[in-house]
Amino acid sequence: MLRRGLIPWLIALLVLPNTGWSAPLDLTAKSAIVIEASTGKVLYAKDAETKRYPASTTKMMTLIVALEHGNLNDIVTTSANAASTEGSSLWLAPGEQLKLLDMLYGVMLVSGNDATVAVAEHISGSVEKFARLMTEKAHAIGATNTNFTNSSGLPDPNHYTTAHDLAKIAAYGYKNPFFAEIVSTKHKVIPWPGKDHDRDLYNENKMLWLYDGANGVKTGYTEAAGPCLVSGAKRNNIQLIAVVLDSERMWEESMALLDYGFKQVKPMVLFNQGDIVKTVRVNNGKQETVRLVTKASSIVPVSADDKDQFRTVVEAPAKLEAPVVAGQKVGVVKTFYRDKEIAAVDLVAADSVERKSFFGLLWGSLWSFFTFVIRNLA
Repeated sequence: MLRRGLIPWLIALLVLPNTGWSAPLDLTAKSAIVIEASTGKVLYAKDAETKRYPASTTKMMTLIVALEHGNLNDIVTTSANAASTEGSSLWLAPGEQLKLLDMLYGVMLVSGNDATVAVAEHISGSVEKFARLMTEKAHAIGATNTNFTNSSGLPDPNHYTTAHDLAKIAAYGYKNPFFAEIVSTKHKVIPWPGKDHDRDLYNENKMLWLYDGANGVKTGYTEAAGPCLVSGAKRNNIQLIAVVLDSERMWEESMALLDYGFKQVKPMVLFNQGDIVKTVRVNNGKQETVRLVTKASSIVPVSADDKDQFRTVVEAPAKLEAPVVAGQKVGVVKTFYRDKEIAAVDLVAADSVERKSFFGLLWGSLWSFFTFVIRNLA
C-alpha cells in the first residue's frame, strides 16, 4: 500500500505544538503573508512581493486550470513522457489510465509530478501549452507577478511567483467546491491498475492534522525554492490563507501566521437566516404583499479598521405575479467589501400567495374601474 510519509506525520503530531507564537515577528521564511480569502485583505506580510521559486505550490494552479478546462470523469492516459517525470511521483506507468479526478488527488495529496504532466497533456496537448493557460489564469485573477513554465513546479529560471500571488491563487481556488474538497482531503484511495491493491494516498500537508480548522492547501520543496507551504484554515466562517516561502520552520511559522490572522479578524453578522429584508407587492394574489427573507446567514470578516468598508445591495423586483410559493427565490442580497463583491445570499418568499380565482380577478377589475370613474367624477 502506498502510505507516503505517514510515520513522520505521526511523529510530528507528538512533537509539534498546536499553536505558534502570539505574533509572527521572528520568521525565518524569506517571504510570508497571511490574508483573509474573501476580501483579500492582507493581515501580515514580509517581503511578500518578491519573486521566488514556488516549487510544488505551483500545483494549486494546475488544479484550478484542470478543474476549469477538464471533465472530472475523463479518462487520462499516461504517456511515456509523463511516467518518466522526475521528482515526487504517483508512480504512473506508461499507458496507465485513471480518471482525471483521481489524477488530481494524486497531484495534490502526494504531489505527483508525473500526474501533473499527464493532466497537462490530456487537457492542452503539452505541458508548455498548459503552462500558458496557468499563467493567463494567474494574471486574470490578479496574480500578475507570476509566470509558469511547467505544471509541477520543477525549477526553471522563468517559473516564479510571489507569496502574495500564491495567496491570491489559493483564495480564488477556494471558490470552487472541488478545489476546496480536494485540498482538504486527508486520505484518499484511488485505483492502481495492474496491481493487486489500490493506491493509498495520505496528504503531505501536515497542517490538516496539526491545526484547528485547517482545510488546505499545498506543500512544496526544491533545493532552489527551499521549504514552501501555502496553508488554509477556516474558523467561524472566516477563511484565512498563509504562505511561507523558503522557511526553516514552515509548519510552526504557518501556524503562527494563522494564529495572528485569526486575532486580527472577527466575524460580523449582517443578516441571520430568515431575516426579513423587504416586502413586495403581489399582483393578482389573494394577499397583497409577501415578505422576502434571507435563505442563509450573511457573515463578513471584520478587522478593527474596516467595519465601514462593507455594504449590502438588495436586488429584488418591486412586484411579483401570483402565485408565489414559499421558499421561492425572488432576489439576492449582495455584500461588497469596498468595490469587490465578496458574498451573495438568496432572498426567498416567506409565504405562499395563491392566485385569485377568475371571479376574484373579475371583481378586482370591476372595483378598480368603479374606483377610477368615481375618482374622476368627483
